[in-house]
Formats: sequence, C-alpha cells, structure tokens
Amino acid sequence: MNVESKRKHNRRYEARRLEILRSAGAAFSRQGFSSATMEEIAEALDMTKGNLYYYFRSKQELLYFCQRFSLERLLDEAQQILAEPLPRPVQLHQLIVSQIRCMLDELSASSAHIEFRGLPADQLKEIITRRDEYEAMLRRLVQQGIDSGDFYEQDARVAVWAILGAINWTVQWFSPQGDLSVEEVADDFAFFLTSSLTGPQELKKSLEEARALEVMHA
Repeated sequence: MNVESKRKHNRRYEARRLEILRSAGAAFSRQGFSSATMEEIAEALDMTKGNLYYYFRSKQELLYFCQRFSLERLLDEAQQILAEPLPRPVQLHQLIVSQIRCMLDELSASSAHIEFRGLPADQLKEIITRRDEYEAMLRRLVQQGIDSGDFYEQDARVAVWAILGAINWTVQWFSPQGDLSVEEVADDFAFFLTSSLTGPQELKKSLEEARALEVMHA
C-alpha cells in the first residue's frame, strides 16, 4: 500500500469510527455508558460484533475515542474563537454554542462525554489534563472579563464550574426527537449563561454589534 492509499484508508477508518461513535452516543444517551453493551451498539449500526471490534476493541476504547475527539474539537475551536478580536461576552457566548453543538450534534448527545472516569489510569490522566486545559481557557476568559469590567465581580472558578455543569447536563435530557433543536438549545443556553455574567441588555448589544461587523466584513 503506497502512502496516498494508506492516507485514504486511514481517513475512511477514522470516518467510520466517528460514525460508530455517534451511533453509540444514542445508545449511551438511552441507557448510560455503563449499561450499553457492544452488542447493542453493533445492532444499532446493523453490523456484527466482530466487525465492531475491528474498529474498537472494547467499550473503554470507544469511550477514549469519544473523549479525545471531543476535546480536540473543543480546544481547537476555543483557540480560534479566542484569537478573534471580539468582545469577551461574545467570545464566551460563542464558546458555549460551540461546546453544545459538539456534544449534542456531533456526538449525538452521548453521555460518554461526561462518563470519562471509566478509562484506564493512563488514558484518564491524559483526558483530565486536556479537560483541565479547556477549563483553564474558559477561566482565563472569564477572569479577564471580570478584570476589565465586562463581567460582574465574582469568583471566576465558580462561574466556569456553573457554566460547564449546566452544559454537560444537557446530554441527560436533550432528545433529537424533542421540540427543541440543537441550535435552539445552544443559542438559548449561551445567552442565558453569558448574560448571567454581564446582563441581558449588555450581551444583546454586544452580539448585535458583532453580527453587524460580520455583515460589513462579508
């Protein structure tokens, strides 16, 4: 197999693993990570358990892939958002929208995103380090907003814990068959959580100004 063929194979392999992860996410949402079995995940994908084991040797490996995929995506998007010359309330709003989209859309509301402590010790250490890195980015943003007067005076740690706790809990109640879309949940959550730090009218003004600039630069 030449280099280009190997790359194509790897891309197809990773795409299939992500497809399996999304299907597994639906099973995890219904039953929780600890209750869902590899047999149920294979059945949901209409594939044999042996074929599933070709992509994931265990449920723990699938969980690790879920954690690594979501954290890489969240960290990458957070870096892009924070690099934009936007007001801090707008940046926080966009970060919340990005995380909810990742969890509820790309991962199909998988509870595997929050059940990471079932990982082996070495993988758990890696994932906790990445989760801490993401939390630290949010905390720096909130603290900078407090220092500049963009956010109310408060403990940045508690504010970020409240935000992440609210976001993570969405996988417990969100249903793709419900009357709220992922975009509606993301926008409403982002506005509610960010405005609790800066005030609804101030946030609305910041968002309108940012959207006007986007139109001007389009």
